[in-house]
Amino acid sequence: MAAVKGLVLSGGKGTRLRPITHTGAKQLVPIANKPVLFYGLEALVEAGIEEIGIVVGDTGDEIRQAVGDGSRFGARVEYIPQLEPLGLAHAVQVARSFLAGEPFVMYLGDNFITGGIGEVVRRFATDQPDALILLKRMPEPERFGVAELKDGRVVRLEEKPPHPLSDLVLVGVYCFQPSIMEAVDAISPSARGELEITDAIQWQIDRGLRVEAHEVLGRWIDTGKMDDLLECNRVVLDLLEERRLGTVSEDSRLMGKVIIEEGAEIIGSTIRGPVIVGAHTRVVDSFVGPFTALYHHVVVEGSEIEHAIVLENTVIRGVRKIEDSLIGRDVVIERGSTLPRAHKMMLGDHSRVSLA
Repeated sequence: MAAVKGLVLSGGKGTRLRPITHTGAKQLVPIANKPVLFYGLEALVEAGIEEIGIVVGDTGDEIRQAVGDGSRFGARVEYIPQLEPLGLAHAVQVARSFLAGEPFVMYLGDNFITGGIGEVVRRFATDQPDALILLKRMPEPERFGVAELKDGRVVRLEEKPPHPLSDLVLVGVYCFQPSIMEAVDAISPSARGELEITDAIQWQIDRGLRVEAHEVLGRWIDTGKMDDLLECNRVVLDLLEERRLGTVSEDSRLMGKVIIEEGAEIIGSTIRGPVIVGAHTRVVDSFVGPFTALYHHVVVEGSEIEHAIVLENTVIRGVRKIEDSLIGRDVVIERGSTLPRAHKMMLGDHSRVSLA
């Protein structure tokens, strides 16, 4: 297979996940206790791509610290600053030196696709179309970029059309030959002031270049919103293999698939999986329900929680009950004098909440 580089986009401000993203990169929010960005890097490496450029913005230092030189993934990583989030096509422009005239796969860092991209990359390397885009049939396609196909070839792309001509929407993975550079240099900014990759691909189509599509049959989740993060967490927890490296007291009950990472303690509690309990997390006299991920150094005491993601160093004490929630780092949630039936929340880092 011809050498193909990877270009991962990890800029952007993550406005749909505020307040979580006021203090951290959206691509590092954990899914089943692993940053969502890591799933994309692993997918590229599994597809045989080892040279990866990561386009970073304001949260670049945090991304660098988490990913390092890429050796933990079996890759060589180079960081590419994008001073302003001026669009996906602009990200390709700023990566020009890294790409060095080679074919590449562009992967949005907050996307999750089950089954990997190995088949797509092999097809791209073998058939060598000018562009190969991933599409997924979705309800409400008007919320996405939409593709119109004819005889397997892409003939038209529209960004969030009011009356979509198909239900095939653009997934955040694109395979490009070096010819994409001419396209991104030729287009003008859109109404929102960005260089749109859909405009660049349409420029190729209009000039007779070969743009092909691959339909994703598995799950695709854009983790840019809380509900999508929780859904992605549910999907991944279902896929993981059970392991129990921490300690569980005799008076605790574990039901279903429960993953307990090293140094975690379960004391006098009931855990109903699928659940992952992170390293050095303590669950005491509590119930942790299905589709919950507790990151490292979390404390849950005298509480009930389910269908939730809880980030590191957070304390939840005496609360009944939390569900459908995303809770940031270093948060403290404590019981007040009276309690409603359930709480649903998205809390940013360093929050403190007293529930009454």
